[in-house]
Amino acid sequence: MKKYRLHRESADLRIDYKKELNPEQHAVVFHQNGPVLVLAGAGTGKTRTVTYRVARLIETDVRPESILLLTFTNKAAKEMMRRAEFLIGRNIQGLRGGTFHHVGNMILRRHCLLIGYKQGFSILDREDAKELFDICAPERKQKDTIIPKGTVLCEMHSLMMNSERSIEEIVHQRFPHFTDVTDEIQRIISLYESKKIALNLMDFDDLLSNWKKLLLEHEQIREHYASKFLHILVDEYQDTNRLQADIVDLLAYRNRNLMVVGDDAQSIYSFRGADFENILKFPERYPDATTYTLTVNYRSTPEILTLANRSIVNNIRQFQKELHSIKSPGSIPYIVPLRDVFQQADFVAQRILEMNAEELPLNEVAVLYRSHYQSMELQMELQRRGIPFEVRSGLKFFELAHIKDILSFLRVLVNSYDELSWKRIMKLIPGIGNITAAKLWDMMNRSEFPFDTVFDLGRFVPRKALDAFHLFLHLLKTLREGEYGHGILPPATAIEHILRTGYEDYLYRHYPNAQERIEDIEQMTRFALQYTSLELFVSELSLQSVSGGEGDEEGADGECVILSTVHQAKGLEWKAVFVIGLIDGRFPSAKSLRTDDEEEERRLFYVAVTRAKEELSLCYPLASEDWYGLGFLRPSRFIKELPDAVYEEVVVEDSNEIY
Repeated sequence: MKKYRLHRESADLRIDYKKELNPEQHAVVFHQNGPVLVLAGAGTGKTRTVTYRVARLIETDVRPESILLLTFTNKAAKEMMRRAEFLIGRNIQGLRGGTFHHVGNMILRRHCLLIGYKQGFSILDREDAKELFDICAPERKQKDTIIPKGTVLCEMHSLMMNSERSIEEIVHQRFPHFTDVTDEIQRIISLYESKKIALNLMDFDDLLSNWKKLLLEHEQIREHYASKFLHILVDEYQDTNRLQADIVDLLAYRNRNLMVVGDDAQSIYSFRGADFENILKFPERYPDATTYTLTVNYRSTPEILTLANRSIVNNIRQFQKELHSIKSPGSIPYIVPLRDVFQQADFVAQRILEMNAEELPLNEVAVLYRSHYQSMELQMELQRRGIPFEVRSGLKFFELAHIKDILSFLRVLVNSYDELSWKRIMKLIPGIGNITAAKLWDMMNRSEFPFDTVFDLGRFVPRKALDAFHLFLHLLKTLREGEYGHGILPPATAIEHILRTGYEDYLYRHYPNAQERIEDIEQMTRFALQYTSLELFVSELSLQSVSGGEGDEEGADGECVILSTVHQAKGLEWKAVFVIGLIDGRFPSAKSLRTDDEEEERRLFYVAVTRAKEELSLCYPLASEDWYGLGFLRPSRFIKELPDAVYEEVVVEDSNEIY
């Protein structure tokens, strides 16, 4: 294929690129024309490379308006453009930059009439889309069927759109709880789609699907934008879904000056619809593409990178590369076996205090985990010791709605005068809202024994809620009297009974991440096995959930330890990192082992490891208590497959001294 030079070279460039960039980065920035795949390893200066590439294009007389920069946050695009302006010393107004949704919205505003919309269409945010689904669902609801709420329908629809798969596939793979009502879900989605057009509305996913539709169905529009964008740069390409990759291909087909930047070893978002095949098969879609690899790491010590390299090499489907550190040698990573999750929490908290005493700021310490529930015991231990922490993976454990729901059931068993808890659990009943819950409580509050009174209130409950209310009463009776009338259930048994008697179905119907919430409750159940007294258990958990506790606020100097899932931690870095809960079935997750997703889980482990700059500790408990007694756990395969030379195993005694 004949190539044409699309911009001139200048001998009078403002930027000294050879001084500012390493040879790998320099090669990318000075690439001439044609498709490019840049494999940018963790900590190798990806953002810097993209920024200098933009600056160089403009310095060599490429007009800013002929450049399209696609990122995963508008903030990232603005920061890259700001830095490029600073580098070249002049305004680059006209350059199109932002998220796929942002750019799609701008283009659809100009051409929406061509795809059946009116001018001035409104954009539904996730909350609006959820409400519209809830409007559509009752219109299609059939008797004796459990239809997911709008939040879940919204998630199903989004995955269907972004992955371009059928709703049958989505339900089967991600929401098997609703397999029996797939046809009804499809009818609700069809009604949702027709209502959006009638009301001149688009949701976030429409900004992509309609953008692609516009390019496919209208050749003149496709030619206009394919000619307009002389250079297209896509950041975090490993996180694109199928729809986004197709849009990029349609825009780049004429000039073919497409540069995609990403790291296949950090592709960890398939649950959001990201398609690993996009980056893996880029050379197949663009056989003339040049591939560059950035391997010089500026973040981590050689010892940490050696462990990371030896881990990811076990993946078969990948672009092989090995990262190299420019930093001086440091401490070898630790692997720390611990007796159970409580000793794990104790060890991490103690080690944080020791590092802080050695003048390591708390905000330079992070504790990472596969799933949010794995942080429960650690949150309690940090709060007990007065170590300030921030939870990046969501709310603190005892602030989670589903944990507060379970705790409210237990509280009314201990204190039948607890108005807030009664109202909370009654509003979980389908057909009972704020007004009915308040009315029922007023009648209960007039009685000397509110718990007994609730069993006489069926005649005041709306007919549509009556069946569910009777199930609610049966649950309360079992919790208080036991299944065989032997008295109030112990804490762990009570939690398990609440979960399995209706609340599990409630979670599946209301939340797209129901399984994660169930895991949280199951962890709460395991914790409850230590207690025989429900009153003691409730009081201790209530103390943890009270705001303003010692562990809730930042330290005097504004510092706090970061707790995060690995997914939330991608792109961030800390001097010291603990990875906890490294157990087969937890990290990697049990689901990933059933669905042949082990390689993505290993990439997730790789991301966790490469967040550490100077010190890395990989922790796992040896045993866990469940209904059947003490069970022994298997260390994660990601630890067992590491060569002995890349880590030091330490023994932790109860005194927290390391030997």
